[in-house]
Amino acid sequence: MGFIDSYKHLEKLCGDMLQTQHGVSAYIAEMESTPNGSYWVQGWVEDLKCLKHYRWVRNQIVHDPNSSEENMCDLSDAQWIDNFYDRIMKQGDPLAMYQKTTKPRPVAKPKPLRQSPQAQYTYSARPVYSKKKAKKATGWVVLLIITVLVGLFFVLKYLVN
Repeated sequence: MGFIDSYKHLEKLCGDMLQTQHGVSAYIAEMESTPNGSYWVQGWVEDLKCLKHYRWVRNQIVHDPNSSEENMCDLSDAQWIDNFYDRIMKQGDPLAMYQKTTKPRPVAKPKPLRQSPQAQYTYSARPVYSKKKAKKATGWVVLLIITVLVGLFFVLKYLVN
């Protein structure tokens, strides 16, 4: 495809996308009015410069009687236009990349922890005690046993006498 044909396809696509008759010019205007585009999208400035240049080339070919596709551009110019067209179709163009990069992302709610079916119980599981509490309880049990033994000792001693 030649330069003018490639440019016409890009013009139509940009016009359809931005709902205007001024396709490439509207795309350029959108890029120029986008804040910090070059910060968020790699290659932003280069793409903007190329679009402006190719719009100028197209205008020269169409409006200047001394300009033609043959003396104004070569195969690589048409290839760049076709490549940019493909990038728009694949949402890899500067405006699409800007939207993807700056679009607020919804905060994902953490999923509740689910137990595996084997670990689910229909009764309440025993509470887990800490070692500190276990030592404290053991100490009280030992003290109670010693107290009972001392008490029995005195009772038996009293009964024997």
